[in-house]
Amino acid sequence: MNTRVIDLNADLGERQEDDEAGLAQDAELMRYVTSANVACGGHTGNERTMFATLELAKRLGVAVGAHPSYPDRRDFGRVAMEMAMPDLERSLKEQIESLYAVAVRLGVRVGHVKPHGALYHSVNRNVEIARVLGRVIRDIDNSMIVVAQAGSNTLDVFREMGLRTATEAFADRAYAADGSLRDRKLTGALLDHPEQAARQALSIALSGCVDATDSSTVPVSADTLCIHSDTPQAVAIAREIRRTLAAANIEVRSFGERGRSLQ
Repeated sequence: MNTRVIDLNADLGERQEDDEAGLAQDAELMRYVTSANVACGGHTGNERTMFATLELAKRLGVAVGAHPSYPDRRDFGRVAMEMAMPDLERSLKEQIESLYAVAVRLGVRVGHVKPHGALYHSVNRNVEIARVLGRVIRDIDNSMIVVAQAGSNTLDVFREMGLRTATEAFADRAYAADGSLRDRKLTGALLDHPEQAARQALSIALSGCVDATDSSTVPVSADTLCIHSDTPQAVAIAREIRRTLAAANIEVRSFGERGRSLQ
């Protein structure tokens, strides 16, 4: 019987340098994930935070990816921006290249790209924006894997561009009946109890489905599970997910280690 394999990822490098408690939590969280999406200057992050995050990832053997966003520090990249496509393309290229430059200094490989916040949703819904991101990735390093939400139509756009993709689902977010994430403004949008998040992670990894907020079952097939670093009890959630997956004989391994098995 084949062992099931799934990746755990978290968005990291997003803390302010004087946030000692937050930085310590992120460092602990990185002990449980297998892929880190590193902020590279769009919504937050600078050369120092990138260096510190990549250095820790290297020490812990965690795979590294770029986490670009709309150039929006005021709203932390959570609001979609109206931008001309050449301007967006230029911004994304600058962000990813800035992380690349730090990675080269440390001898770390940037293996994937996962857009942040509003850009993530724009990429999943807008073919033109998806193509902009795809062009940037091809220009910088076409071996990088694009992370996009499971079920997104734009996954085919990246594949048509010759890029590999990793489908993502969320361990700590509730799903609506149509397969979308429940709006953060609504009650129950966050699964911030470790056992609850671990049950959802196991359901996705083992059965390829989740229980939606209306009690229906939604198919969600994913290569990687996201744990948000700013979710309350993020470290406890990650720890419980690892324990639960191990008990079910599910191997947790970076999707970047799976060679050409990703589409």
